[in-house]
Amino acid sequence: MNISLDFSSLKGTHPRDYAIRFIFGGLVTLLTGLIAQRFGPSIAGLFLAFPAIFPATATLIEKHEKQRKQQAGLDGTNRGRAAVAVDAAGTALGTLGLLLFALFLWRFLPTHSATLILTSAALIWITTTIAFWKLHQLV
Repeated sequence: MNISLDFSSLKGTHPRDYAIRFIFGGLVTLLTGLIAQRFGPSIAGLFLAFPAIFPATATLIEKHEKQRKQQAGLDGTNRGRAAVAVDAAGTALGTLGLLLFALFLWRFLPTHSATLILTSAALIWITTTIAFWKLHQLV
């Protein structure tokens, strides 16, 4: 499987689906803010790594895949689960890259240029995420 962008899937997404993702992401962000107030930013930072829209996205992916198969007269349960599994794998690998991003910021941001460190951290995130995906493909 190659990493690629497919904008054609945007045509099949309803505004309601975007609203669900937006609301869920906002609720996770709100919850993280409440955790920060109660337990401090160090604890709340752990929750920022939670992919805020993944649960909503997973349910929408499953629903859309099942609908496509049902339109063809087939049961789409397995297809929906498989599509969510691929998305979950990508989310997990991206989260590992995000962890390296955060560790790099934590270590170097206080003593170096913010622009340089943020740029470097972003490059670390994208590079390691792609490397993790490629390694995942080999295994």
